[in-house]
Amino acid sequence: MSAPDAPQTHSTAYWVGQGALNLFSLPALVLMAAQVGFAALAREAGFSLTQTVFMTFMVWALPSQVVFVGIIGSGASLFAVVLAVGLSAVRFMPMVMAWVPLVRTTTTRRWMLFGLSWFVAITAWVFAMAKLPDLPRPARAPFFAGFAVGLTLSNLVVVGFAYALIGTLPDVVAAALVFLTPIYFLMALWGAARMDADKLAMAAGLVLGPLFAMVLEQAHLLVAGVVGGTFAYGVSRWRRKRPSR
Repeated sequence: MSAPDAPQTHSTAYWVGQGALNLFSLPALVLMAAQVGFAALAREAGFSLTQTVFMTFMVWALPSQVVFVGIIGSGASLFAVVLAVGLSAVRFMPMVMAWVPLVRTTTTRRWMLFGLSWFVAITAWVFAMAKLPDLPRPARAPFFAGFAVGLTLSNLVVVGFAYALIGTLPDVVAAALVFLTPIYFLMALWGAARMDADKLAMAAGLVLGPLFAMVLEQAHLLVAGVVGGTFAYGVSRWRRKRPSR
């Protein structure tokens, strides 16, 4: 009997605890280091400690947090802030769509899925895609909750202490810390890619992202993702249909 189909032999609290133990894993520690950089950027931009911690929880996506700080600092209108942060978070829709079938069971309450989906960000999502398929299905939601909710709460503490204790980091150091997360997960996703189309989509995004950034300041990530992903999908379909020799 495979692990996903095995009967549930442990309590919900056990699986929550097992998920929380992974807060000491490399992905979680990389995110915490990146949030130190964000705390420095927010402090330099004039945000208070309370505002910085509140923003971390309410946005809970490091790229969107950085976009929020940058747009506010530029003096843009509220509409521009909402639009920029909203566009930067569009990527979460397909991530949640892939995550729900992985954790849902016949008895899972909808409110639980809605609640846990709040914590679906790149760190928790990549972790879930790698770990959850090997767990019994009833264990997946509590395991994810232990990791994702614990990750959020621990990062609120990290941001608070970093803001209060470290002072102002040099801009270069703060930016380097913030970019630890996307660099790490780009390498992790590349290594975990099972199909050539996945790698082609990432490569296309790396090329198209900077190009679209020169002409589409607010929507370049979305457009680069759509164009690059569509291109990779089209190439994959063409290769499958091409007659073998």
